[in-house]
Amino acid sequence: MTVIEPEVEPEESHVRKHSWKRLSVTPSLPEVNRSIHVPGKKHVWRRSLAFAGPGYLIAVGYMDPGNWATDIAAGSIYNYSLLSVVLITNFIAIFLQALSAKLGIVAERDLAQACRDAYSRPVSIGLWLSAELGIIACDVAEVLGSAIALNLLFHLPLVWGVALTALDVLIVLALQHKGFRLIEAFVIMLIATMMIIFGLEIAYSRPDWGATMRGFIPTAQIVTDPKMLYIALGILGATIMPHNLYLHSSIVQTRRHGRSTADIHDALRYAYTDSTVALTLALFVNAAILIVAAATFYRTGHHEVGEIQDAYKLLSPLLGVAVATPLFAVALLASGQNSTLTGTLAGQIVLEGFTEFRIPPWLRRMISRMLAIVPSVFVVAWYGDKGMGALLLFSQVILSAQLSFAVIPLIQFTSDRSKMGEFVNGTVTRWAGWGLAAIIAGLNAYLIVTTLR
Repeated sequence: MTVIEPEVEPEESHVRKHSWKRLSVTPSLPEVNRSIHVPGKKHVWRRSLAFAGPGYLIAVGYMDPGNWATDIAAGSIYNYSLLSVVLITNFIAIFLQALSAKLGIVAERDLAQACRDAYSRPVSIGLWLSAELGIIACDVAEVLGSAIALNLLFHLPLVWGVALTALDVLIVLALQHKGFRLIEAFVIMLIATMMIIFGLEIAYSRPDWGATMRGFIPTAQIVTDPKMLYIALGILGATIMPHNLYLHSSIVQTRRHGRSTADIHDALRYAYTDSTVALTLALFVNAAILIVAAATFYRTGHHEVGEIQDAYKLLSPLLGVAVATPLFAVALLASGQNSTLTGTLAGQIVLEGFTEFRIPPWLRRMISRMLAIVPSVFVVAWYGDKGMGALLLFSQVILSAQLSFAVIPLIQFTSDRSKMGEFVNGTVTRWAGWGLAAIIAGLNAYLIVTTLR
């Protein structure tokens, strides 16, 4: 006789029995939390598409106007040598974003909420202020990048361009009200635009592919030359942004999947794939900007081209292709608008996660944008174009300096079995994480000491 076993409900993961101070928290971005349905495991392709999206919002931060400034400076001054830094930082980004996704999916809280739960109030406030400083630095890059693009395309004065960036909050609000999937689709469209444009720019610039490949091999000069290290850390800060770690741990929670151990393993696998593919596309864009700068400016002896405006003016004359210049500006505008979307979301997550203080997203965005616009207007009015370039590069170094304050808590939480249960980092992952944290902190300390000297 055949015995029919009763159907058993999926076992709930024991990660719910964690050591967080609070057993549950109000979800960040509550209006979109678990809003995207995930089909069953029988529908493999539909399930894959349902999980795809958050990685592309994260990838936006890896190709924002700040990246353009550091990549152009790196290519025009040091040829292809700093391609190795672009490649290494991209690998670090893939690793850290995977940990960020793990924290959000397993613990059902973002990095800001986790810090508030795990640390004392003074430490939590310090980390919150550090995160806000990083977001302001990121906003400065977005403001300057968009203003420069408007100036290049429509000859709009830079001061007016900076002021007009305050209106991009309307774009963000319009998209947020239409659903999270529309935001993801808009971001992917702009990323595709940048990739196509820089594919054309590489074709126009005809780089030395042998030297390009050698540029992906690290050299000791990167650490021994203070000026080269300054730009390298600018690339690090522009590529691995602290606010992206907060953002990723929140937006992975927009997917409505099961909470059994098997379901969480499945969600993690899809999330890792999503972010890895998206960040690989970001690597292409960043490397392409540096390659075009090296092939166009370094090769012709224009080593002084370290700013976006100079690159724009010289691109077509040096390449002999009239369309190269407007394409460059269009890609820059796409980059600035893309970064605006993710910056808005990250600011809301950081504020609500650390303080549980909720204000309308438009007000949060406007406050953050004003904190970026004021110094930008001052620099443009007082120092002109050259001041903008210096401020853009400096903002990326500031981001690099803030990175440790997000990386260390992230590694600590995901390496704590009492908080992550069976999803805790393995030995190799744990040691790799702490090793990267030490390297990032050490390089930034070295830069500060060298600069003061």
